[in-house]
Formats: sequence, C-alpha cells, structure tokens
Amino acid sequence: MLVWVLYDIEKDRSRTKAAKVCKQAGLYRVQFSCFLGTLTSNEKDTLRLKLEDLIDVDRDKVYIFPMSKDELRQTDLLGQAFDKNLVSDEVRALFF
Repeated sequence: MLVWVLYDIEKDRSRTKAAKVCKQAGLYRVQFSCFLGTLTSNEKDTLRLKLEDLIDVDRDKVYIFPMSKDELRQTDLLGQAFDKNLVSDEVRALFF
C-alpha cells in the first residue's frame, strides 16, 4: 500500500530520527516533514511503533495515511507541490 507519513515534531533530534526511520523504511521525502512510499501492512505497523517511540505523545503529531495509487492520481498538486530536489523519480512517476 502507498503510505503518506507527515509529522510535526518539536525536538530537532527526534525530528531528525523520525526522518531517518522513514528513509530506512524505504519512504521518499516529499517535503521536509512529509514522506511517501510503498509499505506492507507489517512494515507500516513497524514504522508506527518506531515513530511512536521517538515522539512526545503530549506535544508531537504524526500522521500515517494509507492511500491507493488511484487515489494518489486524483490528488491535486498546487504551486510547486513539492521540492523536486528532495523527491525521487519513482515518487514523481506516481503523480504523473
């Protein structure tokens, strides 16, 4: 399944670790705190547990949204949409 991970984490160290965990899970950075990629259900659960361990549940926010490829193709992108320097060709191919 396609998965979006978005987060708003206060502490720099935790935020950096969250980005590292997302990259290690095979997700591609779409924006600084936004990742997209394909995960199995088990990989998504593992990622959720790792991110949960990193955050302060009283202050930080993490969103993990599963999405189908058809739904992604229906997504509206406005303006620059994402930093093309941060996004792989594989992710760009999913949008177009």
